[in-house]
Amino acid sequence: MGLATVFRLAKAGLVLARHDAILPREYQAILPLPARLMGKLARLFSQKGQGGPGKRLARALEQLGPSYVKFGQFLASRGDILTPEIADGLAGLLDKMPPFSMDEARAALAEAFGENSEALFDGLQEPVAAASVAQVHPLVLKDGTRLAVKILRPGIEERIQKDIAAMALGARLIERFLPAARRLEPSQFVSTLSRSLMLEMDLRMEAAGASELAEILDSQSGVSIPEVDWSRTRLRVFTMEWLDGVALSDQAALQHSDIDKVMLGKTITGGFLQSALDHGVFHADMHEGNLFALADGRLGMVDFGIIGRIGPAQRRYLAEILYGFLRRDYRRVAEVHFEAGYVPDDYGVDDFAQALRAVGEPIFGKTAKDVSMSHLLLQLFDVTAQFDMHLRPELVLLQKTMVQVEGVARMLDPDHDLWGTAAPVVENWIRRELGPEGMVNDAYDTLRELHRVLVDLPAAIESGTQIITDARKNGLKLSQNSIAQLAETQAYRNRWSRRALMVLALATMGIALHLWL
Repeated sequence: MGLATVFRLAKAGLVLARHDAILPREYQAILPLPARLMGKLARLFSQKGQGGPGKRLARALEQLGPSYVKFGQFLASRGDILTPEIADGLAGLLDKMPPFSMDEARAALAEAFGENSEALFDGLQEPVAAASVAQVHPLVLKDGTRLAVKILRPGIEERIQKDIAAMALGARLIERFLPAARRLEPSQFVSTLSRSLMLEMDLRMEAAGASELAEILDSQSGVSIPEVDWSRTRLRVFTMEWLDGVALSDQAALQHSDIDKVMLGKTITGGFLQSALDHGVFHADMHEGNLFALADGRLGMVDFGIIGRIGPAQRRYLAEILYGFLRRDYRRVAEVHFEAGYVPDDYGVDDFAQALRAVGEPIFGKTAKDVSMSHLLLQLFDVTAQFDMHLRPELVLLQKTMVQVEGVARMLDPDHDLWGTAAPVVENWIRRELGPEGMVNDAYDTLRELHRVLVDLPAAIESGTQIITDARKNGLKLSQNSIAQLAETQAYRNRWSRRALMVLALATMGIALHLWL
């Protein structure tokens, strides 16, 4: 830990104190005495009249620069640990900075492409958008083709590494002196942020995310993803097709256009749910500035730095709870939570179903514009916290993105029926994945898993024999890792037992049909 890191942390603390964003005055009553005293001391440096705690924190992070803006955006996705007021304030973070010069942009291209840079980027124009990490330039080729070139800011990697070191120091101090905050795992949070930022610094990863979404959201979904120009893409440069359209953040232009806003709202909702449920991949930064209304009526998307992913189990969880709420089947919604392992077994399914009814019943009988799916999920998270429910981070990111999606769709069409748009997507998923076709697919996956287990069986037996031999010689010793592995193995065995029973049932049905015929 160098003095430079301590100095950077102290500087960040001073900026946060000036904005009363460390221990906000609004929360003094619930803080322990030492924290209240620290808060009063910090407010000696604060400025007056800066709005609520969320907005004050957002302004402080913007002043601190790129790393802290990303920190705030990352923190905003953790609605499970933030108050709604702070989460709403962070949602308004502005990721804008003055552009760097054309000379610096050309130098970055020369470093990435060498002597070919002048030929490849001959028609590079002044930047049209500049953010904390990168800026975007139009590029016009000799044949008139327009491309968009995203270039990382010079020196951004080094600056982020220094800021992350300061954040890590702050996290360790919090864990040492604020025991109550340890359950939030500040060091783990900073570590996850660091990995996310390092991936974001590699623009090839963003290009790959755009390419993947383009394959998923084909022309049938009404969504257009710009095609990646891989020949002009490197670690610090990402080149893609230029999208001509009206940014959904430009409300004046939208009002004077003949764009079908009702249909566009449905496309936004349907495209998001289709990619998340059907493929487990979704654009996780769907604010108005990243979405465009194209001339042909399609929805254009840009900025693929944050791609959300949910596994098969989480997709089933999401689909079944939405389907259950659509049918008002709270018992089934409760069972899904227990089956997914999100609620401890020492709570009762019926009690949990009663809590879910308290969330779901108030929305029925209301008009579409008065019903919010994202608000329903947020209420669900709040109520289920009473049952010690723990959500996976990817589901929290999904909920945050759904808030964005619903907000944009309602901006375009105040009467947008998100539930009506979601219903066919959810029902198709339920029919495909949980109906006969889904059972056949599960059986096929089980047979493949059985084949893999049989192939690995000789090696497993040999390994087990060696473990037994070692245990006889040296005694049985279990580390924390060993215990975790045993728990994982037991969970695997439970899954395997269910799959084996499914295969056995299908085989029995097949034999019975054969004998019958």
